[in-house]
Amino acid sequence: MPNPPLKAVTLTHVRYQKGDRLVPVFISLGGFFTHFVFRRELHCMFFALGLIISQFINEIIKTSVQQARPETCALLEMCDSHGWPSSHSQYMFFFAVYFTLLTVEGIGLSQVKNKWAVNFCPWSLAVLTMFSRVYLGYHTVAQVFAGAVLGIFLGACWFWVVNNVIYEYFPVIEESKFGRMFYVKDTSHIKNVLKFEYDNARAARKNMADKAN
Repeated sequence: MPNPPLKAVTLTHVRYQKGDRLVPVFISLGGFFTHFVFRRELHCMFFALGLIISQFINEIIKTSVQQARPETCALLEMCDSHGWPSSHSQYMFFFAVYFTLLTVEGIGLSQVKNKWAVNFCPWSLAVLTMFSRVYLGYHTVAQVFAGAVLGIFLGACWFWVVNNVIYEYFPVIEESKFGRMFYVKDTSHIKNVLKFEYDNARAARKNMADKAN
């Protein structure tokens, strides 16, 4: 019995000509998982949840609109999926606008003076991703711009929801059985988290040394 045909995961599947130096840029949700393992921050968890919800919305819209990709999709073996709006573009612009709003509000970066320099990286990656999707033939210009607009809108809306609705329940989550088991925390009220952790680590070490003596 022949094996059934395989289908690639379109969120991360990219093909390009050998020797082409331009590789599409995207941020993997694996980074958020790694951040959670080492930091257990509630803001990061809801940031990642927002990106997942955004991708579900993207798939619903694509299935509803069913706009075809450009003709180059035949060479890329991507004609069986729809192109409007671009999920990569939507993902990156959601990330950029949410990260920017976190920075503006001083959540986790309140001590950073040149916040514009910090925000330059995610926005430049978002623009490069949008350009790369057209350059490589995966999307039309209209499709990537639609993804960008939708990503900005959803990112801003989700930021408002998290910080005006869900944020009130952060202490409840911290004190819940889940929060205590996995050491989930919220440090957004601390102006300089790095200094806070540094000072507490030094104090704990000094306290241990004093007890040993």
